[in-house]
Amino acid sequence: MFKFYVRWQSNPQMIPSIPEERRKLLLSLLEMVKQDIKAGKIKDWGNVPGESAGYFIMEEASETDLLASLLKFMPYISFEVKPVLTVDQTIEAYKRAVAAAQGKK
Repeated sequence: MFKFYVRWQSNPQMIPSIPEERRKLLLSLLEMVKQDIKAGKIKDWGNVPGESAGYFIMEEASETDLLASLLKFMPYISFEVKPVLTVDQTIEAYKRAVAAAQGKK
């Protein structure tokens, strides 16, 4: 499984201006988030009050699976995605880099 840090931002051009329609849309999007949390895909989720933005940590088997999971929120939400390494993966990367550097000498 790959882990991703995802920063999300509401697309104001796609959010209805009529309060009841806006409420209905936003609650349906949040229900989809809750489903992904329950399924174990989203590990942590947060909203930054007043910014119509937030973040989540998501685990997926591949980048393709990640895109498939995010498409259901588009075009209402836009995303900035970055891969995340665990501490053990980071240690392994440093070990590989040191070994490669030593091999070049």
